[in-house]
Amino acid sequence: QVQLVESGGGLVQAGGSLRLSCASSGRTFSNYAIGWFRQAPGKEREFVAAISRPTSRSTDYADSVKGRFTISRDNAKKMVYLQMNSLKPEDTAIYYCAARTFVPSISPGQYNYWGQGTQVAVSS
Repeated sequence: QVQLVESGGGLVQAGGSLRLSCASSGRTFSNYAIGWFRQAPGKEREFVAAISRPTSRSTDYADSVKGRFTISRDNAKKMVYLQMNSLKPEDTAIYYCAARTFVPSISPGQYNYWGQGTQVAVSS
């Protein structure tokens, strides 16, 4: 069992940066892979980034954000971060963090636990 809460969203101009945080209250946080997903109005939820358990040391990114976004985790603090640089208007969406046991995935349906989301808006 793990509970997730996102924060750090807001309004930013194109080219700016934001860092999203995902706080976990789970007892075994290090056993979970964490993904970030986003959903814009009228669109399906899409994969953004994922990070493996600490022992696997791997990350994955959607092509649309690769080179601009960085996912990281701090297991001592039970936190996962998404650093977003060079933001574009098309990055505007509600961003969600999600958790699944052991192995990361790019599919939203593979994740068992979800936060409530944080809004990111990027103006041109």
